Amino acid sequence: QVQVVESGGGLVQAGGSLRLSCTASGLTFEDYAMGWFRQAPGKEREWVSCIAWNGGYTVYVDSVKGRFTISRDNAKSTLYLQMNSLKPEDTAMYYCAASIIAGCSGSKYFRDSWGLGTQVTVSS
Repeated sequence: QVQVVESGGGLVQAGGSLRLSCTASGLTFEDYAMGWFRQAPGKEREWVSCIAWNGGYTVYVDSVKGRFTISRDNAKSTLYLQMNSLKPEDTAMYYCAASIIAGCSGSKYFRDSWGLGTQVTVSS
């Protein structure tokens, strides 16, 4: 069974930075795309970013393009999300997820196996 554990969230002022991490187990990490999602209070969970199995392709939701960078270390089975120029609207619980395929082809390919998430709060 796939298990993920997110960490690195916190409280930061607008314009600040945070780096999220996600460790995954129960799968051959380097074989699958990985992604980040977030859920703000009162809103549905939304997809944020995806990285292909070898890190060679990344894709982002428009609202974070140019500010967030997704990366992975397959040797450590760890996924990262570097978040810069944070805005109050980035406030949410952030989750990582493993895909069932190697590439990034849409949020429907992510497994329904979620961790507890890590809270990001951006103050204005």
